[in-house]
Amino acid sequence: AILLWCFKGLSDCLEPFMVVLNSLPKSALAPMLIVWLGTNTKAIIITAVSVAIFGMIINLYTGFLGIDKEKITLIRTLGGNKWHILCKLIIPGSKKIIISNMKVNIGLCLVGVIIGEFLAAKKGLGYLIIYGSQVFKMSYVVLGIVILCIISTILFALINIIQNLFLKD
Repeated sequence: AILLWCFKGLSDCLEPFMVVLNSLPKSALAPMLIVWLGTNTKAIIITAVSVAIFGMIINLYTGFLGIDKEKITLIRTLGGNKWHILCKLIIPGSKKIIISNMKVNIGLCLVGVIIGEFLAAKKGLGYLIIYGSQVFKMSYVVLGIVILCIISTILFALINIIQNLFLKD
C-alpha cells in the first residue's frame, strides 16, 4: 500500500489487478499453489497470505488516499517531502484502518491455513477436520473447529491489546 501511495503510476497499473485478484475465490487458487509449490508448509503459508493480502492492500491504500489533503499541503509548505508525509501523517493517520485490517484478516488467514491443510497437510487442524469428516468422526471435526475458535479468540485479544496501546484517543 505504501508503494502504491508513493508511486502513482504503479498504483494506476497494479490497482485493477489487485481488485481482480482479490475477487478470485482463493479456495480455487489453493490447488494451483499446491501444484506449483508442493505439499509443504510454504504452500500453506502462501495460501493463507493470498486469502488476505490483496483486500488488505486495497483497504490500506484507500485509507492512505483519504488523508486530509490540506495537511499534506501544509507539510509540503513547511519543506516536508514524501517521506515526511508518510511517516508523520499517512501512517499515524491510518492506525485505525491498520488495526481494522488486522481484525478482519485474522479470520481470513485462518481460513487460508485450513484450506491449505485440507489440500496439502498430513497434520494440523485442517487435516484433523478433513480426516474426521472422511472417517465420520464428528468429534474430530468439532474439536478442530473449537480449537480454531480458541485461536481466533486469542489472536483477537492480542489485536485488542495492540489497539489499546496505539489508539489512545
